[in-house]
Amino acid sequence: MAEKLHVVRNQKDTVFRMLFREKKELLELYNALNDSAYNSPEDLTICTLENAIYMNFKNDISFLLDSEMNLYEHQGSYNPNMPLRDLVYIAKQLEKYTRDETIYSSTLVKIPVPRFVVFYNGTDGQPERQILRLSDAFEKETAEPELELKVLMLNINFGHNKELMEKCRTLREYSQYVDRVRKYAKRMQIEEAVERAVTECIREGILADFLSSQRAEVIAVSIFEYNEEEEMRKIRDSEYKSGKEDGIACGEAETIISLIRKKSEKGFGINEIADILELDVCYAKKVLDLLAENPGKTDMQVAELIIGQV
Repeated sequence: MAEKLHVVRNQKDTVFRMLFREKKELLELYNALNDSAYNSPEDLTICTLENAIYMNFKNDISFLLDSEMNLYEHQGSYNPNMPLRDLVYIAKQLEKYTRDETIYSSTLVKIPVPRFVVFYNGTDGQPERQILRLSDAFEKETAEPELELKVLMLNINFGHNKELMEKCRTLREYSQYVDRVRKYAKRMQIEEAVERAVTECIREGILADFLSSQRAEVIAVSIFEYNEEEEMRKIRDSEYKSGKEDGIACGEAETIISLIRKKSEKGFGINEIADILELDVCYAKKVLDLLAENPGKTDMQVAELIIGQV
């Protein structure tokens, strides 16, 4: 099993990506998202940049359909940097797409419409759907950003976005499978939990063909995904409890404080901010209190105060 997991780590594969790398299932998902009725998977062109990682940013699924370039990403933890990641990735995609064109001529070079979606199924609470904006990361507020990129983030945990799930059976059954793995992992070893979830789902017709045909790889990937998710959760918990740990160095604390400030200015409450940013509520309250007490201080100065209190 260790050897298999090593292969999975190199491939950076996930069960989500395994499912939707097939054109039929990917078209089903696209139709469900867009209320469309395309029926020919061959009209869809996969353009994911396999084995081409730029600045360590890699997209899960990228494809062309009807003059749209769709970038789909699966996330097991909330990442507010997805607009920036997608900006870097779409630039590489468009560079590849226009390589036979000259962008210095007087003729307008046409490009497909970029569309960005994140499918989130982490264990921390997130809204049914939200829009992540590149401008949220700008170091200062701008009324009319000259560069913007919006990412639609959908919560695909079991019980969420029911209308979408009804339209896309594959996504719904994927959600059910992940829910079972997590439920069983609470009371048994992850290896046993995954085996049980796979066996039950096959028996009950949940992703049955997929799980039957790729059982060994799905089990290996699922175990790796769960362990990685748990490890990331532990790291985040450690970071937020101890400001002097590596994860919350001053620069990173500044970023978090900036996000907390912006969410607060937009009217979000403490609990909402903590949920959205995956923060401990006490940590979020401490930051908001310091911001209120020090209205003239920059985010970096408030970060230094936070670090100094830990």
